[in-house]
Formats: sequence, C-alpha cells, structure tokens
Amino acid sequence: MTSHHRTPDDHDEPALLRDQFRQLLRYRSLLACGVVVGLLGGGYLALGGEDTYTATGEVLVRSAISDPFAAGSTADKGINIGSERQTAVSDTVGTLAAGTLLKAGDDVTARELLTGLQVTNPPNTLTLRFSYTAATPEQARARAEALAGAYLAHRKARTLESIQNMSDGYRAQLRPLEEKRDLLEDQTGTGAEDDVSSARANIIVSISELSRKISELKALDTTPGYLNKKPVAPTSPTGPGLPLLLGLGGVVGLALGLLLSWVRLVFDPAVRSPRELVRSLGAPLLGTLPRERTAAGSLLAIGRGASRLAEEYRAVAFRLAYDPSFAESRRLLVTAPRGDNTAAAAAAANLAAAFAEMGRDVLLVEADLRTPSLARDLGSGSHGVRPPRWAGEEGGGWPVGGRTNVDVPGSGAFALIPGTTVDNVPRALTSPPVGRIVAEADRPGNVVIVLAPPVLSYADAVALVDRVEGVMIVCDPREVHRSDLERIREIIGASGGSVLGALLHPGRRRLRRAERRAKPARRRGGGGGPAPTAGPDAPETTGDPTETLGLRAFTQPAARG
Repeated sequence: MTSHHRTPDDHDEPALLRDQFRQLLRYRSLLACGVVVGLLGGGYLALGGEDTYTATGEVLVRSAISDPFAAGSTADKGINIGSERQTAVSDTVGTLAAGTLLKAGDDVTARELLTGLQVTNPPNTLTLRFSYTAATPEQARARAEALAGAYLAHRKARTLESIQNMSDGYRAQLRPLEEKRDLLEDQTGTGAEDDVSSARANIIVSISELSRKISELKALDTTPGYLNKKPVAPTSPTGPGLPLLLGLGGVVGLALGLLLSWVRLVFDPAVRSPRELVRSLGAPLLGTLPRERTAAGSLLAIGRGASRLAEEYRAVAFRLAYDPSFAESRRLLVTAPRGDNTAAAAAAANLAAAFAEMGRDVLLVEADLRTPSLARDLGSGSHGVRPPRWAGEEGGGWPVGGRTNVDVPGSGAFALIPGTTVDNVPRALTSPPVGRIVAEADRPGNVVIVLAPPVLSYADAVALVDRVEGVMIVCDPREVHRSDLERIREIIGASGGSVLGALLHPGRRRLRRAERRAKPARRRGGGGGPAPTAGPDAPETTGDPTETLGLRAFTQPAARG
C-alpha cells in the first residue's frame, strides 16, 4: 500500500493565511470605518483643495564648441547633468527670473518663485524639464518660461566669463614674450648672431601659439542650450481628479481598517479560530452546531424530523460512542465555561436522545441545583417514574426523590433526574446517592450524562469530576476566552478528569434588559417547588469558584460493577 504524506494543518501556510484573513473579517465594523474614513479623506482633498495649474518647458543643455559640424565633435563634453539641475534651482537663477518677471508686472521674490519649480532630467538625455505649478494657467506659463530663460542666460554668462578669464591669462603670458621679441629685434639690427636669431625664432613661435589659442577662444560657439519645448498655458488643473482620489482613499481606508482589525485581533482575548480553541483546551473539537430556529418551548432537536441541528447532535454522539475514553466509562459531564448554561442543557438533552436512538439506556442527571429548569424546558414529553429501591434509605431528597421518563418521538426514551433547589449544594453533589447513580453507567449498555453549572462560575462541576471523568465543554467561540479554556483544562486535569472535547454553538441573540432580569427569576421559581429558606448551614452564593471547594468531600466513588 502506498503511504500518503500530508502536511499538518499547523504548518500549512495557505491554510494559516486563510484562517488569519477570516479572523480579520470578524471585525467588519472596523473595516467599514476605515473605508469610510478613506473615502471622506479622498473626497475632501478633491473638493476642498484649490485648483493648481502646471506649465512645462524643456531645455537642451550643450557645451561651448569651436566647430559643431566637425567629425567627432559632441555637445555633451564636460557636462554634468546633475550639477546643471542643481544650478537650475539655485537662488541665482531665481533672482534673474524674478527680475525678468518684475519687468512684466509680476512682483515675486526669488525664494517664493522657486517654491513652485520642479526640475527633472529624463533618463539618458541632456534635457532639463522645467515644471512650474501656480494658481492660474498664465502665471504658470510665464514663470516657467522666465525660469528657463534665466537658466540659459546664467549658463551663457558663465561660459563667456570662463572664455574671458582664459583669454586674459593667455594675454598675460603673451605680453612678456612680445617685449622680449622686440628686444631681440633691436639686437639683430646691430650685429646678428646665430644664437640671437634662434632665440628670436622660438619666441615668435610661442607668440604665434598663444595668439592662436586666443583666436580659438573668441571663435567658440557659446550657445548654452536650446528651449526645445516652450511653456504653454495649461487648459486643465493638475493633480488627480475626484474618481482617482476616491479610489485611492478607499484603498488607503481599507489598509487602515485591516491595520485596526489586526491590532484588535492581537489584543482580543477571545478564541480566534477552532485551531486555537483546540490548542488552548487540549482537546479535539467534537462539532459545531448550526444556527437553527427551534420550536417554542422545545429543547430537543432530535425527534422533530429532518434537522441539521439534530444531525449534528447525532454526529457528536457517534463520535463520543467510539471514543476510547468515553467507551470505557460511559460517563459524560456536560458544562459551559461561564455565564448562561442554556446551550449546555440543550446539548445534554439532545445527546441523551441520540444515545437513546442507539439503543442505550440513558440516564440524564441535572446537577444544576442553583437554577434548575431542565424538566420544565423539556416540556410535556416527560412523566414521573418510580424511584430506585434504595431511594427510601436516603431520606427522599435530591437525587433520589424521583425520576422522570422523557419520550423522544421516533427515537425512544431516556430517564431524567431533574434538579431541585437544596439547602447545601456541595453536600448534595458529594453525597453517596450521587455516586450510586453515576455508577449505573457500569452496567452494560448504560450511559450516564450529567449536566453541571458553568465550571468557572461555580465549583459544582469540579465536585463531580472524580465520579464523571469525561467532560465536554459547550461554548460560544465568540465569547469564550483563551485564558478560560486553559484554566478549565488545568482545573479538570488537577481534579482527576479529562476533557473529551468541545462543542461550539452559534450563540443566542441578545435579550432585552427586561427579559434578562425576568429569566433568573423564572428559573429560580421553576425548580419543582418553592425555594427553601436559607438556613444557618446554607452559604451565600456569590459565584466565586472557590466558595464550595472547602466543603467538597473527598470520598472514594462507589465501586463499579
């Protein structure tokens, strides 16, 4: 058989990128705010700014040359185009252009004039492009032309100055030679000798060479360059228009929104992905419940016909049935991290119905003795049955006060021990009858499911872990925090149990304040009888997970079998 190698998901870069992108899309409000801010900024720049106009002229730079038509002569000899560009934006050129503009009636200083000038050099050319931006088209044209002409005039003046300096130097060398030549001519008239004639001839040659250089300098073509493109008045404003600015604003706003979403994601304590939930809890993901509208007053999805929610519960039940840890003990503790326990109650009831469909004898124990409501939520499908034989020996309180048989249409039935309010919750949860009831899972074909309050709100679930080793966490991934999952894993592991997995539910819609206030009152009143008066032994419930740890009885569970 050929073995197939698959890269783990944690090292699959495309999967990680897709996961991160999905996490960023969770914060759609931040993305929308970023895009709106970008569009508003682009619209403000397009409509709120003043129109500007840009005129452009091009100047071809050349060097002074004696014969531009001679073979091999080039006009770029000795030109450093970078230095010429710096010269074009210098204060000297600005002063010359300002003087020219002043004669035309445009009174502007050299520094103000240079603020609107931009000189660029196209690659591999000796061309300088003068671009001037002004408030009106005519002003942009006039100033661009004045600056280009001032640059050419300044460059020609520098060339003429260089020629004049070189000519003066040659003349300074020529003057003593001419005086010496005249002296030798006087000596030649009285008595000519060979050495005098030779010296005179050498001087004449030097004078001729210097005279030729002076003549060449005077014959140079000192044209500094040509205005290849004369600036003209622009017909439309420069800069991007409204559509382009809106597009750029939208892109920048989207980038801003992604940045804000990433920052929010980094500091978000909630679980950001199923992979992170599995890593924090140290247990697999058993399933994800779809969002489905349930029938009013019905907690069971199984038995109502075709339903995606019911199929998901069945899939979770089959997965647990073939899990080695659960198959060995057939005990399951269902709880939530904190807050509302409604989703955990629905999961416990539906898993009990799913196991009943498999032909198992299922016993569902409601260990939520603080706000019991499971029997009422299951509706009219439940009816009382006789308590076990040993129930009379325990005084008739919870959990031996009676059982309820819950019929699931088309699936079977399961037994329910409903919760009720008691004077001392920790003592009731650690009593011997609880151990005998949980031990019923040791009989072949039996399954015991225990519904406990949120594990981080009360220590009730922790008090049951030594009897029900397998724990399933039912949580909303948008509300549970990574630190909560890590703490749950540590608490359950230290109590001798193990987390079998997590079941994710889509969360309930936010209730109105009136419903939130009325719901706890209804739950407290729906436990099967009036709430008992708090006696001296009844501790005040504050929601602190440590308030019942000191009352937990560390007794050995009932013998199995």
